[in-house]
Amino acid sequence: TPKGSRPYFDSSAPHIRTQPRQRLLLVCSNLTHIFALLLLRVSFFSGVSNKLSSVLSLSFSYGSSSPALSNRQRFPTFFRTHPSATLHNPTRVRLFQKWGWTKIATIQQTTEVFTSTLDDLEERVKEAGIEISVRQSFLTDPAVAVKNLKRQDARIIVGLFYETEARKVFCEVFKEKLYGKKYVWFLIGWYADNWFKIKDPAINCTVENMTEAVEGHVTTEIVMLNPETVRGASNLTSQEFLAQLMSRLGGKNPEETGGFQEAPLAYDAVWALALALNKTVAPLRAKGWTLEDFNYNNKEITAEIYRALNTSSFEGVSGHVVFDAQGSRMAWTLIEQLQGGSYKKIGYYDSTKGNLSWYGNDKWIGLGPPADQTKVIEEFRYLSQKLFVSVSVFAGLGILLGIVCLSFNIYNSSIRYIQNSQPYLNNMTAVGCVLALAAVFPLGIDGLHVHRSQFPVVCQFRLWLLGLGFSLAYGSMFTKIWWVHTVFTKKDEKKEKRKHLEPWKLYATVAVLLAIDVLSLLIWQIVDPLHITVEKFTKEAPKEDLDVLIQPLLEHCSSEKMNTWLGVVYGYKGLLLLLGIFLAYETKSISTEKINDHRAVGMAIYNVAVSLTAGYFYICSTKRPHSVIRRLITRGEWQSEQQDTLKTGSSNNNDEEKSRQLERENRELQKIIQEKEERVTELRNQLAERQALRSRRRPSVQNQNSVSSSRAEPPSYSPTTDKQSLPASFSNSSNLYQDEGKLSRNNCHNSRLPLLYK
Repeated sequence: TPKGSRPYFDSSAPHIRTQPRQRLLLVCSNLTHIFALLLLRVSFFSGVSNKLSSVLSLSFSYGSSSPALSNRQRFPTFFRTHPSATLHNPTRVRLFQKWGWTKIATIQQTTEVFTSTLDDLEERVKEAGIEISVRQSFLTDPAVAVKNLKRQDARIIVGLFYETEARKVFCEVFKEKLYGKKYVWFLIGWYADNWFKIKDPAINCTVENMTEAVEGHVTTEIVMLNPETVRGASNLTSQEFLAQLMSRLGGKNPEETGGFQEAPLAYDAVWALALALNKTVAPLRAKGWTLEDFNYNNKEITAEIYRALNTSSFEGVSGHVVFDAQGSRMAWTLIEQLQGGSYKKIGYYDSTKGNLSWYGNDKWIGLGPPADQTKVIEEFRYLSQKLFVSVSVFAGLGILLGIVCLSFNIYNSSIRYIQNSQPYLNNMTAVGCVLALAAVFPLGIDGLHVHRSQFPVVCQFRLWLLGLGFSLAYGSMFTKIWWVHTVFTKKDEKKEKRKHLEPWKLYATVAVLLAIDVLSLLIWQIVDPLHITVEKFTKEAPKEDLDVLIQPLLEHCSSEKMNTWLGVVYGYKGLLLLLGIFLAYETKSISTEKINDHRAVGMAIYNVAVSLTAGYFYICSTKRPHSVIRRLITRGEWQSEQQDTLKTGSSNNNDEEKSRQLERENRELQKIIQEKEERVTELRNQLAERQALRSRRRPSVQNQNSVSSSRAEPPSYSPTTDKQSLPASFSNSSNLYQDEGKLSRNNCHNSRLPLLYK
């Protein structure tokens, strides 16, 4: 078109709208002329060189996805129709939220594009309240990284790596069984559709293994072809563009054609440049300039072109073309899932509007999307009601018997035989037994019967009933034995006093023992009162095949310094119990009418001691004392000893299996470390040999130069050529490269050269 007659490219011209093929050729020819005029650099590679500080230029790309290119300080005038790799992350976060996941894991290949993408993902998930619990990386071998994912119970895994490494990863995934209904993998969507079926000598897994391991994974891919039938600036729909492109290929397989997927982006890149140049014509004309006046030092024309590109907005064959503040394309994201060995579209996501278009055809191996971790269901365990009722019945019978004995003792208190047994002490024993048996009822009351706010009151009832009951019942029996031993073991000159036993001394002894208990309980209740605490037991797997664990919880009474208080109480009462046994043994052969039942009292003291000792050793003899409680508190049902043993054995087996697995991995890591150390040692030895050889050759070379300095060098000797033949690590290293003393092929074995290069 004549210069200055109208914009260089007018999409509204009639011949432009009616002749698509001629239009495409016109775009290419016009832009060739424009490139010659403006010396614009159009990059068709994934990386762009740094700008030169002394020139002003624009860079445009259709295939660059590295997030590093979004840095406006390094690349101030860079634009691209290919979105940044970080555009996948908003889609991933939206899917995490849709499926209710708050804990994910990542595994990446250690390259710049994946590292920066993962850094961006970490910021986005943090804002969304999602945790990255495991973050693994690898360079070439992903075996250790995949094992770490398995060990740390990773479920929702985002994988960032190239296609060749993806096959290595999923071969290890198959070996570690890190797939199935419990796991979901998120991968990049620009792999070939049959990437997991391609034979790869770098892995030792079959196609069947790979197909099984990758089933159900989700991919996110930038929409490079507009899914809607829209005619944009080029007057072409995406399907019409694709049909013309296929005709140009002449029947070639698109999967074997490099850059086929990016073709719509390249086409829209040309249109973006052309439309941007259209916008600059009028503003430049108003300033008295034309595009031909552009040079690298003209900041005004560069600013106009930059402003035109930055405000670009048009419909292209790849979708709506618009750039963000960093010059990156904003586009839709396609979400696909591998179902039955082939990819199925399950939705689209528009990150600019936050709009998720969902088809609802996602398919899962299990009942639905898996959990992001093993769910732990907290389940309170309560005392078996059958056991509680049974023990309560027996306790009620014991209380009834105590009341009968108390009534009988009071009714027959005038009988001489009853009077000689100290009936008031017997009454105290009966009352103490009734109180101790009454403690069974608050001991059986738990969260199933009362509210948590009322539980501390129940705890205090337990403590006081047991404490006072033991003091009255055992204290009265201990008093009888104590005074029998005191009176009837006196010296001969005091035998006269045996007949005079003052009853008030007996009552005073019981009162002292009772006062000690009341005082200690009051101090305990005031200083450190009992409150409700929840104890957690070993997690259990349910009988059903569910990805959950049951966390048994038990409510019981406790205080901050429970062990200290129990130690004081048990120590005091234990000493009384031991002393009572000793006194009962010492007085077993004594016969007296003042306390005619002391032998029966001694037998009762023996029974108390044996019962308490047997119960203590029974609980402490088990490996886990709380297993005794668990046997009685299991969903209101009895739990047999055999079932408990099986569960304990299963738990131990799991622990042993994990221990063996950790030992195997430790041996593998030690082997790798040993190989690395051997390689380092070999490299050091070779370096020492070269330094020694250089030091030996340096004097000989100096002598030869002094004797025949005019001798010409052999034609075959060329330091420059020899230096270039070495790897880059040799030529750039001052320690390994020697000017005249470097090794020749005869002195450096060929098998060691690749090792040195590595």
